[in-house]
Amino acid sequence: MNLNQVTLSSLDVEVSIAFYQKMGMLLIVRSLPHYARFLCPNGDATFSVHMVNELPHGNTAWIYFECDDLDTTIQQLLAKGITIDEQPEDKPWFWREARLKDSDNNQIILYTAGPNRKDPPWKVK
Repeated sequence: MNLNQVTLSSLDVEVSIAFYQKMGMLLIVRSLPHYARFLCPNGDATFSVHMVNELPHGNTAWIYFECDDLDTTIQQLLAKGITIDEQPEDKPWFWREARLKDSDNNQIILYTAGPNRKDPPWKVK
């Protein structure tokens, strides 16, 4: 089994398209006003947004995008006007993470993890 894509809710798919293109996603499906799908700039993963009349409440999905050079990526996003809520920080689980919200307030985490991505010291054997 392989993860195909992750889809988030959006009140305005066109606004979401602009946001995710600024982040470097490649738009591959534009079915306005209801849906858009992106190819991540590295690898084969896709990501999509679909229109809803009301956003989910409470803790919704957290979306993680892996970056080769997190600090440079964050500087590039800041230069494009994207607000970063939490600057890059080394976490106790050995990942370096930064956090931001998309145009619909979905939690986005950009990170780099190196070998700890799949093989942390506490990995189940």
